[in-house]
Amino acid sequence: MKKYIFIILAAFLTTTIFTKTFISHAQTATDSGSLLEKVANEIASKTAQLNLVEKRGIIGTVTDSSGTQITLSDLSDNIRFVDVDELTKFSSPSSSSYGMSDITKGTLLGVLGLYNKQSQRILARDVNVQSPFPNVIYGTIADIDNKNYELTIAKDNKQKIVIEIQDITKTYSFSAGTLAKSGFSKTQTGETIVAIGFPDKQDSSKILGTRIILLPDVQTSFALNLEPSANPIIPPSTGSGMKLYPIKK
Repeated sequence: MKKYIFIILAAFLTTTIFTKTFISHAQTATDSGSLLEKVANEIASKTAQLNLVEKRGIIGTVTDSSGTQITLSDLSDNIRFVDVDELTKFSSPSSSSYGMSDITKGTLLGVLGLYNKQSQRILARDVNVQSPFPNVIYGTIADIDNKNYELTIAKDNKQKIVIEIQDITKTYSFSAGTLAKSGFSKTQTGETIVAIGFPDKQDSSKILGTRIILLPDVQTSFALNLEPSANPIIPPSTGSGMKLYPIKK
């Protein structure tokens, strides 16, 4: 009788141990599966975030700035929103302590940071003040002011722009494939011209010329308005210019 009892107890203990071992392994496998699933989800989430964000640089003119946000108008006239945080670095060639509070409307900025494709915002890491881009004017000389050393240029869109000639203005003539030095006294009305310069900060109706290229071989467009204009206008300023002295002869 004792023999049968011993056999039953041994079988019971074996079954219990096997059951506990099976349950333990099952729980371990379940826990491992959950852990692997959690890790896989985190990796997928990080991958999605990496695909959503990319490094990008933009250049634009400040239209507004407040708190931790800068609004820029880029070179294609698109509105860009820039966010700044405690990691954002600011720099300016004119100041060693330039910061968010120094940013003003009309300033040309270069921004490097993390662009979010979903929100279409850029989290700035570097914000740098840029030198203003020059205006490039193509048209025909409609009027010459010999007293004030100014040229009125007519464009295809009927717009007229005054170019002020200065001491630093370099004038050239391109004819028959040759570029030669020229001067204000050699300019003629009706002549095609390319003028490069910066807006006059003190007089918004003028451009301070830095380079003038006369193109006598290029025919004047019939769409130009060569009639005298009392109020010539210029494109919106992309930055600030410095007033220089006119040529004295």
